[in-house]
Amino acid sequence: MADTYVGSIDQGTTGTRFMVFDHSGQVVANAYEKHEQIYPEPGWVEHDPVEIWENTQEVVTQGLADAGLEAEQLEAIGITNQRETTIVWDEETGRPVHNALVWQDRRTTDRVEEIQEADKVEWIREKTGLECDAYFSATKTEWILDNAEPLKMQSSRGEDLRDRAENGELRMGTIDSWLITKLTGNHITDVSNASRTMLYNIHDMEWDDELLEEFGVPESMVPEVRPSSDESLYGHTDPDGFLGAEIPVAGALGDQQAALFGQTCFDKGDAKNTYGTGAFYLMNTGSEAVASDNGLLTTVGFQMSGEPVQYALEGSIFIAGAAIEWLEDVDLINNAAQTAELARSVESTDGVYMVPAFTGLGAPHWDGRARGTIVGMTRGTRKEHIVRATLESIAYQTRDLAEAMEEDSGVEMTTLRVDGGAVKNNFLCQLQSDIIQTDIARPEVDETTALGSAYAAGLAVGYWDTVDELRDNWQVDREFSPEMDAEKADKMYSRWDDAVDRSRDWAQEE
Repeated sequence: MADTYVGSIDQGTTGTRFMVFDHSGQVVANAYEKHEQIYPEPGWVEHDPVEIWENTQEVVTQGLADAGLEAEQLEAIGITNQRETTIVWDEETGRPVHNALVWQDRRTTDRVEEIQEADKVEWIREKTGLECDAYFSATKTEWILDNAEPLKMQSSRGEDLRDRAENGELRMGTIDSWLITKLTGNHITDVSNASRTMLYNIHDMEWDDELLEEFGVPESMVPEVRPSSDESLYGHTDPDGFLGAEIPVAGALGDQQAALFGQTCFDKGDAKNTYGTGAFYLMNTGSEAVASDNGLLTTVGFQMSGEPVQYALEGSIFIAGAAIEWLEDVDLINNAAQTAELARSVESTDGVYMVPAFTGLGAPHWDGRARGTIVGMTRGTRKEHIVRATLESIAYQTRDLAEAMEEDSGVEMTTLRVDGGAVKNNFLCQLQSDIIQTDIARPEVDETTALGSAYAAGLAVGYWDTVDELRDNWQVDREFSPEMDAEKADKMYSRWDDAVDRSRDWAQEE
C-alpha cells in the first residue's frame, strides 16, 4: 500500500502554497504561486478571488505532480489563510461580486471613526475581543454591499447588492470559507477565522445578532462555524473535480492560529511570533478569554472536536516582511538576503529610526491614519543605516507586543518560538533576541502555518492520534540568546516611541 500524507493549502497575502507533510511533520511536497496585489487608491488593497482559486488548483496539482504523489495518498486536506480578507459572492453562480478587500485595506477608516464617535468601541470589544478597526471583516463586508460594482458579473435581476443579500442570494466569508466552498460546496468557516470578522461573539461562540445588524450583514450571508479540527469533516473534494479524488477537508485555521498550532503551543503561556508580510505574536491563554488593557486582541486560538475552545492574546503588526519588500521596491536592496550583510556593515543606524506604518499601526497603537516614517537622518545617512533601521523596526514592534503581552497575561516569557520567511535571517533573529532580551527558538520546519493546518486536518481523520505526537515532531533548528547589554537595548528602544509619535495621524486626506 502506498504511503499516505496530509496536505495543506496555505493561502497567504502574497501567494498560495500547497504543502504535503508525512507523519513526522516533514515536508514531502511544496508548490507556490504569487497573485496580483491590486491598489486602486492609496491605502486600498484588493485581490482577485478567482485568481486565488485558480492558483490554488494549480499549486495543489503541481505540488502532487512534482513529488510523484497521487491525490488518493492524501488522507485529508487542511486550509490556512490570510485572515480578515473578505469576499462576497453570488450563492448560485459562485462568482464574486467584487474583488476581495484585503486585511491591510484602510478604505473603511471613516466608518471606524464613526463607530468610535458613537462610543461603540467598548461594546464591540466586549463581544468580539477585537479593537474596532478597518482591519477586520465587518466594515469590509458593509462597504462591498454598499459600494461594489459587480466583478465579472452583472445581476440579471436588476436588484442592488443589499436587496440580494437580504433575499439570501449572497454569501460572505474569509478566504478559508471561499476555498472550502470551492472545494466541497459547503459554506463553512472555523472558529478562529470567525473570531476575526468583528461579527462573532467569542464568549457565546456564535454570530452576534446585534453586530450583524450594526453592519447590515444578513445572517444568511455568514458561514456555518465549525471546530478548527473537525472529526465531522467540512466535506470532501469533488471526485469529478480538478483533483479527481474524494479527499476529506477536515481542518482550517487563520494563518496566525495555524502557526500557533504548528509550533505546538497547546498549553497556556506558550507563545510564538510569525514574521510574514506582517508579524503576529500570539500567546495561548487556555480556556480563558483574557481581556487586554494594553491594545492587544483577545481572539480564539483553536478548537478541536469535542473540546473547549482555546483562546489567545494577539498582537498584530501590519508591516514586517513587507518593510523588507519595500526596501527592494525602492532599490535599496536587490533581495531580502542582502539585508543582513548591509545591516552588519554598520555598527548602528546612527540615530535613524524607521516606522513602517505603510497601512497604519496595529497593536498596541491602533492608528489607521499613521503612515511610514523615517526620522533622524543626516547628510551622513547611507542606505546601510536605513536597511538596519528597517530590521530594527521589526524588533522594536515585537518588543511593544512582548511587553503588552506580559502585562496583560501576568506570564513572564522565557522563550519565544519564531517562524515565517523573515526568520531565515540570522541577523534579525539575533537582533530580536537582543532587543526583547529573551531566548528565540527557530524550529526546523519553519513553514509552521501550513504545518498547523495539516496537523488540524490530520488529527480530525486520525492520521495523528494525539497532540503529544505533534509535540514530539517539533525540533529546534537554532536558538538565539541575548548578546547585547540590557541597558543598551533599553536605550535603543527608548527612542522608538518618539519615532512612532512622528508617524501618527498623518493620512488626513485619505
